[in-house]
Amino acid sequence: MFLKTCDFNIQILVQSKKENLSKYFYNLKKISQEENNKKIQEITEKYIDFIKQKNEENKAASKNFYIILKYDLEVNSKDTEDKEIVENIAINFLSECFFKIKDSLSRCGNIVYDVNSKKESESILISFFNPQKRETKEEGE
Repeated sequence: MFLKTCDFNIQILVQSKKENLSKYFYNLKKISQEENNKKIQEITEKYIDFIKQKNEENKAASKNFYIILKYDLEVNSKDTEDKEIVENIAINFLSECFFKIKDSLSRCGNIVYDVNSKKESESILISFFNPQKRETKEEGE
């Protein structure tokens, strides 16, 4: 249904990041050791082993999906030389596309995030071109 509503060029980028559960496991062990109860510690160890096994089997990863819209200024601005008019036409076109996409994906039960700041935009662009840098930045936060 979603792709049928897109009568314009789109690209879908999917980024997968393997989940690092070591912090979670560390906190579980720490909490169970504070209890001073051998049964709780044993159950916690079994639970951690179970989660590790499931994680290895399923290769747990978080995924981010990005939809990239294309607007060709050269093709669509042949009729006018005024940069402001060309820019307004491009903004209107891309806004219409965005609202179609947002509406269609929302109706399917997906969450759509707006990128509203320069910092968010830069972070996304960095992740497109250098995923390792993003992972290092996220771990340091």
